[in-house]
Amino acid sequence: MNVTIVDYYSGNVASVINSFKKVGNELNDNIKITLSNDLETIKNSDKLVLPGQGSFTNCINSINKINGLKETLDDFVLNKKKPILGICVGMQMFADYGEEDGGCEGFGWVKGSVKKINLTANTNSGFDPMSGISLTLPHMGWNQVDCWPRNEKSEILCRGFNGNGSHFYFVHSYIFKTEDSKNVLMTSYYAEKFTCAVNKENIFGTQFHPEKSGENGLKLIKNFIEI
Repeated sequence: MNVTIVDYYSGNVASVINSFKKVGNELNDNIKITLSNDLETIKNSDKLVLPGQGSFTNCINSINKINGLKETLDDFVLNKKKPILGICVGMQMFADYGEEDGGCEGFGWVKGSVKKINLTANTNSGFDPMSGISLTLPHMGWNQVDCWPRNEKSEILCRGFNGNGSHFYFVHSYIFKTEDSKNVLMTSYYAEKFTCAVNKENIFGTQFHPEKSGENGLKLIKNFIEI
């Protein structure tokens, strides 16, 4: 199996590479993990991972600067229907539109938009009575995640987490507001309940960072590889 981590110069992806290689080596010697933006390598992959650091707009612009990359991703995901996992902004780019850094159009693979976390969604001051702390942005650190599998593939990704209240590591100020609740795979809470993982057919994404989430993150990576 060939798993390619898409390289579009979005930031330091060393921890993503290392986490996937660790899981791949433990699962099977025939699992090859590659970091690449070579279009033929991406086309011939069995699965893709789309990481993301920085702002929504900058990540979209970085994708568009690599000639043919967006079209190759569209073909891989929409036509060939092969699995992809977006991480953080990598997931947010699946949306129709993102408001961050002036705003721009996303990939349009999963209906919805990316908006800033509303710290006063349930309070006037940003003080969260549930945790007893004043909320700030970015939302950074460990938070509980609840999993809501919708189909056979998402059951595999949620294996070990469904109803478990597992914790993952977050660093973000914007959230993916999906139009269709059927695309919500996992939820968490910070000032407001928010979608922290999406799924539509072969498309998967997490707002949290599995590569920074210890054993739970490695378990999710393993689940994705096994879809």
